[in-house]
Amino acid sequence: MLAKIISSTTYGIDAYLVEVETNVERQIPGFTIVGLPDNTVKESRERVTAAVKNSNFEIKPSRITVNLAPADIKKEGSAFDLPIAIGLLAATDHVNENLIPESVLLGELSLDGKLRPIKGALPISVEAKRKGFKRIILPVDSAKEASIVDDIEVYGMDNLKDVVSFLNGNLQPERVITNREELFSQVNIYHLDFSDVKGQENVKRALEVAAAGAHNILMIGPPGSGKTMLAKRLPTILPPMTFEEALETTKIHSVAGILSKDKALVTERPFRNPHHTVSDAALVGGGSFPRPGEVSFANHGVLFLDELPEFKKNVLEVLRQPLEDSKVTVSRSKLTLEFPANFMLASAMNPCPCGYFTDPNKECTCAPPQIQRYMAKISGPLLDRIDIHIEVPAVKYKELSAETKSESSSVIRERVIAARKVQLERFKGLKHIYNNGDMGSKEVRTYCKLDPVGAELLKMAMTKLGLSARAYDRILKVSRTIADLDSSDNILPQHISEAIQYRSLDRELWNH
Repeated sequence: MLAKIISSTTYGIDAYLVEVETNVERQIPGFTIVGLPDNTVKESRERVTAAVKNSNFEIKPSRITVNLAPADIKKEGSAFDLPIAIGLLAATDHVNENLIPESVLLGELSLDGKLRPIKGALPISVEAKRKGFKRIILPVDSAKEASIVDDIEVYGMDNLKDVVSFLNGNLQPERVITNREELFSQVNIYHLDFSDVKGQENVKRALEVAAAGAHNILMIGPPGSGKTMLAKRLPTILPPMTFEEALETTKIHSVAGILSKDKALVTERPFRNPHHTVSDAALVGGGSFPRPGEVSFANHGVLFLDELPEFKKNVLEVLRQPLEDSKVTVSRSKLTLEFPANFMLASAMNPCPCGYFTDPNKECTCAPPQIQRYMAKISGPLLDRIDIHIEVPAVKYKELSAETKSESSSVIRERVIAARKVQLERFKGLKHIYNNGDMGSKEVRTYCKLDPVGAELLKMAMTKLGLSARAYDRILKVSRTIADLDSSDNILPQHISEAIQYRSLDRELWNH
């Protein structure tokens, strides 16, 4: 007898439906799964057989053939356990098939029939709704994220027996429903705050400018000056995520299996801080069956690279494409996948191997060639994509011991939100440009015009400070953001002057 169950699996961060066909015949016993299954799917026959038996369903010795269609796309993961088990039970008259045509089923089975959570529940729920299915049945620990999608019934189940009882009409479980408004009411409740940071007002200002224009930022300073502390607080001053941003980011976390079971949606901007020993595949994504990397986990949030020159050169070089295109393309012989990677890069480094080249209180022990080699680890093309370089000096005792509290993250965030609104209005109608950090040379010429005084100031800075050519467009872009924070339609000389301060690594001090 033949039974057909609809299931699904992910492809990149999206999902596609899979028809699980189960044929049971009274022949020499055997259990075969076809349709390009990976090893995890092949092993499901052992899990399914044990789960069915331990759930007290009797299956007579038979020849069982399971086909996963379409057969030309590789299937991976353990989510096919439940549909294979239900297909087997339906083909042997243990399950009423009335509800099956309108349902999508997925879940991993333990040997005693319990359902374990799966990856990719959210994108699968989105696809099931798009294809017109009425309900989705999956493990209870994965139901919360699937229920984010409207207009589809989501049922979280504990075990195989409950799924069979539900399909046979003997059990009426409650639908899992998630209140979006309640989720977003908890947004921007951070444990960290800018008011915790003593001193460093110029660096806080640079981070505010970076957040307001979505500019990538590099902090240079001696050990213990607070670079990591400041970077960790950068997400607290970014604008709240929109539902579309939260949905896209949650999809990535879901397919990678890093979304916690009690979390339906990623509503706070991610902060990812990979160690400098990270591989290029772990950073941007990859593997034989490609998975997203750190740049995608930081989507719509912050990717922080501490001790930037300590990262392997090839790892830093693979950052260039995602920084330019806001996405990662992973190509293999049989497939090509795209993962979103729209993140802000925040990075930190010492000014030299010992860390004290710019420190007025401690003597640097590095020879000039050592410093040059250290700085050369960061390539020009990567620096081209970082708009702001800011020096982070060691904090003085007077500032550390001061009782006065500095501005809180919520106050700074309000200014950032106001500046972003101006930019959204400015770039309305332009594709893929939403803030000043996204501007290319053409947009810089259009939206960053200077008056004669500002133009003369920039010319003088380029000449006197020995700023490189790459600094020119960056200064204009950052000036535009500073003007937006100042609610100014025009870029004024003081805006240019502040932006010039944010190009430390382009000065002759670092280049000779």
